[in-house]
Amino acid sequence: MMNPDALFDLSGKVACITGASAGLGRRAAVVLAEAGAKVVGVARRADAIEGLVDELGSVASGVVADVTDRAGFERMIHDIAAPFGPPDILVQAAGVNTRQAADDVTQDGWDQTLALNLSAPFYMAQAMVPAMKAKGWGRIVNFASLQSTRAFPGGIAYGATKGGITQLTRAMAEAWSPHGITANAIGPGFFPTELTAAVFEDEDRAARNAAATCMGRNGRLEDIDGPVLFLSSDASAYVTGQVLMVDGGFTAK
Repeated sequence: MMNPDALFDLSGKVACITGASAGLGRRAAVVLAEAGAKVVGVARRADAIEGLVDELGSVASGVVADVTDRAGFERMIHDIAAPFGPPDILVQAAGVNTRQAADDVTQDGWDQTLALNLSAPFYMAQAMVPAMKAKGWGRIVNFASLQSTRAFPGGIAYGATKGGITQLTRAMAEAWSPHGITANAIGPGFFPTELTAAVFEDEDRAARNAAATCMGRNGRLEDIDGPVLFLSSDASAYVTGQVLMVDGGFTAK
C-alpha cells in the first residue's frame, strides 16, 4: 500500500534555499528541514543566516553570498556543497522589486532586477543539475509571482523577470526532466514579507488586495508550507514545468 508519509519524507536529501534570510525563503528552509532534509541557506545578510542556522541546528548550514556575483559564483557553489554534499533540491526565493515606474526605470535598477530575479535562478540551477543528473533525482522550485501574468504599477522590471521565470521553468523542465529532475514554480499572492512591506504598511491597500482574492484574505507564511514541500518531494514526481499559484484565488477572479 502507498505510504503517504513517505511521499513527503526528505530524509537523506540536501536542499539549498536562496533568499533564506527572511520571508518565504526562510519559511521554505524551515519546512524542508522539518521534513528531514539537510538545509543550506544562502543570503547576503550574515546575521539573518546565522539566526536561521541557530534555529535549525545541526541539520542546517549557511552561506553568506550574493547569488548575482559572477566573480564569486564558483566559490559559492563549492561552499553550498561543502557541509552536506551537492543539493538534491534547489528552492530559489531570492528576489528584488525596485518598484520603479516605467518612465523612471534606471539602468542599474533594471540590471539588478534581471540579475537577481532571472539570471541567477538559471545559473544556480545549471551549476547544480550535474549532481542531480548523477543521482537521477532532483527538484528545482522557482518563485514566480502574480506579476508573471498581471501588470502592476511600478512593476515593469519585476514583472518582466517574473514572466521570464514562468518560461524559464518550462524550459528547465524540457531540458532536465528526462534525467529525473523536475522544475516547477510557486506563484505567491500577497504575503507579508520584506519585499511586500510597502503594500502591507498601507492598511487600505492590503484590505483591497485581500478582498480581491476568492478567500477574502491575504497570505500567511504557513500557507507556503504545503506547496513548497509538495514540489520538493516525491509527492510531485510527475509534475514538472508548472506554475502553482498560491494566491488565495486572486488570479481566479
